[in-house]
Amino acid sequence: MTRSAPLPDDLLVNAVDEVAIRQDLVLVALGKRPADRLLRVGRLLDVHTRTWLDDQEIAIRGRRIAWTGPAGTFPGAALAQEDRSNLAAGPGFGEVHKHIESSHITPEYEAALVLPRGNTWTCEASHEFSNVDGPHNLEFWLTARRHGSPMKIFPLPGSAVPPTAYEWGGGYYGYDDQESFLRQSIMVAGLDEVMDWPAVWNPENPSHKRLWGMIQATFEQRGVVEGHGAGLRDLDSINAFAAAGLASDHEGWTAEEVWDKLRHGIFIEIRPHSMPAIIQGLLERGLSDWSQIAFATDDRSASDTLKMGATDHNVRLAIQSGLSPEIAIQCVTINPARHMRLTPWVGSIAPGRFADIVLLDDVETVSIAEVWADGRQVSKGKEYLGPLPAIDWPDWASKTVNIKRTIEPQDFAIPAEPGRTTMQAALLRPFHWHDDFITMELHVAHGEAQRDPARNITKFAIVDRFSGEAKISRMFWLGCGPKTPDTAVGCTVAHDKHNLWIVGSSDEAMAMVANRVAEIGGGWVLVSGGKVLAEVRYEIGGLMTQRLAEELDADMQQLYTAAETIEWLYEPTFSPRWYPGFPERLQFATLTCAPWRWVLVAPCEAAPQGFVNVATGQTHPVVW
Repeated sequence: MTRSAPLPDDLLVNAVDEVAIRQDLVLVALGKRPADRLLRVGRLLDVHTRTWLDDQEIAIRGRRIAWTGPAGTFPGAALAQEDRSNLAAGPGFGEVHKHIESSHITPEYEAALVLPRGNTWTCEASHEFSNVDGPHNLEFWLTARRHGSPMKIFPLPGSAVPPTAYEWGGGYYGYDDQESFLRQSIMVAGLDEVMDWPAVWNPENPSHKRLWGMIQATFEQRGVVEGHGAGLRDLDSINAFAAAGLASDHEGWTAEEVWDKLRHGIFIEIRPHSMPAIIQGLLERGLSDWSQIAFATDDRSASDTLKMGATDHNVRLAIQSGLSPEIAIQCVTINPARHMRLTPWVGSIAPGRFADIVLLDDVETVSIAEVWADGRQVSKGKEYLGPLPAIDWPDWASKTVNIKRTIEPQDFAIPAEPGRTTMQAALLRPFHWHDDFITMELHVAHGEAQRDPARNITKFAIVDRFSGEAKISRMFWLGCGPKTPDTAVGCTVAHDKHNLWIVGSSDEAMAMVANRVAEIGGGWVLVSGGKVLAEVRYEIGGLMTQRLAEELDADMQQLYTAAETIEWLYEPTFSPRWYPGFPERLQFATLTCAPWRWVLVAPCEAAPQGFVNVATGQTHPVVW
């Protein structure tokens, strides 16, 4: 037996080290070098054939699997042996499409949260942080792994940087940027969801050339082009979407839509909120081959993960919706790994892959006893046992709210024409997916158009947090925000450009929110009666905080408690996930991707008041 040479550091995958590692694994598999440990399990799920194998052993060398087979047949020696013959083993669960930023904790703390829940690898849809600091995006996502975090993050640079031609800020990506990202690291899996459908199909759209340049660079480097087909349900649009080379869609809402997209070669990533209806509908249609389907968390806060779970929740919900456990596990292991072309490293318990293993004491309920990652146990029950690196994030990550002036109440005023007692106003409401905006007549006082809480009308604003000038767009919105006088709430999580949004019943309260958010470096602020009632800091990128999920959740619970003392405006919109009470989902009401039309963005040259139809480029005054 030959002596084992030191292995290269494979925290970050690269081709040169990969060759040396696999040369070593060959000798371990043949019994010519010892394994570091031999893990015995009662059952092992082979996701390639969807079969359970009884009484198996897994030989681990470094962070990788060198050999698998029946217990007692490994041809070599092992330095240590572990017996888990009372447990069933499946591969580490993977996220095919997730915005880690939406957990609102940094990647090293995300790992501590989700690893005990089975999630050992994630395809990071990175247009969130990219829009805050595009040049440092790849460095940000690889830092935690470089410092020893057991969770693998495979970044996909964002196509939506900026989301539309009418937005600007901390990032701008085109052909050169995408080519550079793909060349820099094997771990870059492709291009994050292409969201601006009008720019894809319309050569006259100002983002057309930029988007197709990124798609071209991805094709050249054999990456995966992820899609975002929200609202594209007619047969012609589905054909066009697939013809564009957009390989996937996570925006399916109904079984009929998903079935049509599957039939046109689109890989489907099912999100939990629509999973039961979609799975039941596909089963009714007789779908037997689920290899073109994965489950996507997309966005989930740390608080919700603590309550419901991570990828394990998605698997559990799929089983409850009628799938067999074996197919459900395939949908978070081999299926997404194949789609993202990551099977050499993740997706199965097989030689050459990272030794990421989910050990279950009950398969049907997805009850996780232990998780192994990088060849070592990293959790027991919900307790994280793995390394939690201390990272000193630089200023480019920790100082991203660039507001260099004091915001005044007058910054939120909407002037009326001289001598007018009323003005016509353009209104939006959250998730207003219509061709036309709403129009109402509003009262004028002191030369300014006024809110009308009796008709559910309040004021909504976007504050640019990138230029230092704090340019502000403002207009009236319907059915959201506080009814309680002198109250406002705001947050720097404003998908997908992530400027600061504020909604309030007085301009004074809105100004107070803006100034306090700038002071804490990003996050949530709720004020009422001239006082800060609650705040939650997101000091990293204005999107995340560098602390444990439980600590962040405690702050969020204080925010929710304070919000219960406020009366909130509400009326239904198109979105079934727009609920009464504290308007947390306003974080997503500033989206500009399809199927949005009229939106409010930070002031720009193309839309000086920030009010623009992103499908057509048309602008309009907010009052007239």
